[in-house]
Amino acid sequence: MKYSIASIGKGFPKKSLYINLRLNLMAVSVGIVGGFGAVLFRWLYYSINNLSFWHKLSIYFVSPVSNGLGYLVIIPPAMGGLIVGFITYYYATEAKGHGVPEVMEAMYKKQGIIRPRVVIAKTLASGICLGTGGSAGREGPIVQIGSAFGSAVSQFLKLSITDRKILVGCGATAGIAATFNAPLAGIIFSIELILLEFRTESFVPLATSSVFATIISRLFLGSDPIFIIPAYHFKSVYELLFYLIMGIAAGFIGILEFKLLYRIEDLFDKIKVHPVFKPAIGGMLLGIIALQFPQILGVGYKTIGNILSPNYGSPTVYLMLTLFALLIAKMFALSLTLGSGGSGGVFAPSLFIGGVFGAFFGIIINLLFPHMSAPYPAYGLVGMAAVFAGTSRATLTSIIMVFEMTRDYSIIIPLIFACVLADITSRIFAKNTIYTEKLARRGVFIPHGLEINVLKNETVENVMIRDVITANMYESIQDISNKIMKTGHEGFPVMNDKNELVGIISGRDVLQHREKNSDMALSAFDACSKNLILTYPYETLDQALGKMRENGISHLPVVDEDNPKRLLGIITKGDLLMYKVS
Repeated sequence: MKYSIASIGKGFPKKSLYINLRLNLMAVSVGIVGGFGAVLFRWLYYSINNLSFWHKLSIYFVSPVSNGLGYLVIIPPAMGGLIVGFITYYYATEAKGHGVPEVMEAMYKKQGIIRPRVVIAKTLASGICLGTGGSAGREGPIVQIGSAFGSAVSQFLKLSITDRKILVGCGATAGIAATFNAPLAGIIFSIELILLEFRTESFVPLATSSVFATIISRLFLGSDPIFIIPAYHFKSVYELLFYLIMGIAAGFIGILEFKLLYRIEDLFDKIKVHPVFKPAIGGMLLGIIALQFPQILGVGYKTIGNILSPNYGSPTVYLMLTLFALLIAKMFALSLTLGSGGSGGVFAPSLFIGGVFGAFFGIIINLLFPHMSAPYPAYGLVGMAAVFAGTSRATLTSIIMVFEMTRDYSIIIPLIFACVLADITSRIFAKNTIYTEKLARRGVFIPHGLEINVLKNETVENVMIRDVITANMYESIQDISNKIMKTGHEGFPVMNDKNELVGIISGRDVLQHREKNSDMALSAFDACSKNLILTYPYETLDQALGKMRENGISHLPVVDEDNPKRLLGIITKGDLLMYKVS
């Protein structure tokens, strides 16, 4: 029998303790694997990068910006794209793209099930794509790798859907925490984008996973922040006006970023070329851009760090125009990499685009108001978080992430202000985010933000009645009438001799049959409703209640999505109303 934390009620302290302990021990294992996954993935990416750009093999990363390939810089991204095309087309299509939408789809469409082969495919595809200069991030692959492991563990142990989803969230948390050395941001990321809930039952395993992933990451990669920069202070209260403008603009930049990405993806979908070769074409075009702007190759953290430092250059018109050109180049580089079928994340590119945009905006402010504005790298720091907030609407994650990555609290007020404004702007002018847009194109719609309604935070599986009293299709109407009087139930699923669901019969069906036909010896199959309205274990109680209201019914058979004739349970409107007030 499957147990879920959510299903353990009062009166079962020992069982509840066991379930809590077991789930948190599994969260520890997911966190450890996520931590090692981040370490090994980074080593793989570094090694491929150093080989691709003719640097000697080393565990230390040498930026592709400093390559000596000249015009040959076109070759590594194209060759990497070709290999990635083979992996994603012939082995695992889920490895294509930026990873997080696939995890979200698994959570809301596939009951948290992710194929184990995704771990291998995503590791290789993203490692090769980034290592050969692909302009994407490393967090998406590691999130998908950690989530796939959490899903595999839960499937092996036959856990409930609720607990499986928690472990998938633990994998995502571990990936973010280990990649960015940001344990708190990892937790918030999963709450805002993966689980879309805030409960103690899920928060504790997430925190556990984050702690152990961060420990592993710091043991092997060190505890220094990704960007070591001086503290930038909020210079004047009048600067809030500048940050207001920048926050709104960052929202539009975020929208432009993902709109361009999916527009390029549409263009590649129309190209009459075998899918294997499309990432190679994208890589070749990326290499052409890199001839003029090598900074767009790879993840780009070194370039971000340089822009945020006070030694990058004086605020001049020339630097401002250079940053603007780099902003446009990075947007196209990201779109060509992922839109053509490459593999990698969008988190780091969003930080890159935000940092460049913020610095560009900061130079304008420095030139116009030199005595009442902070240095332009301070605007670059805020811009990193604001653009990601506009792109993903994970605003709290954006704020905490930049704080943990820089350990700089001195500019927290404009950071919060700009992120909130970017989020609001994005919500007004765009229906989806960079993550949900991809899913919406597949017909999968994910709710935005945390839900207060308790019916939206619980699944049918944990409330449905499993021991269902059914009716055989050959039972007479009189037998059904007697069964209703004996049990007090208002209806029964109707089953055939193969124990397959063929209909549902209610007291109302019996009464309507009596009015039309006095022959009570006719079978239940003759009177039952055969146009069934069904629900599935992974659907929320709110979705089930909506189906009942839309169709004017009070019972929903719960069936297996892959085999709708297989009855798993039943849920009634009374069950939902009692749960809501409990």
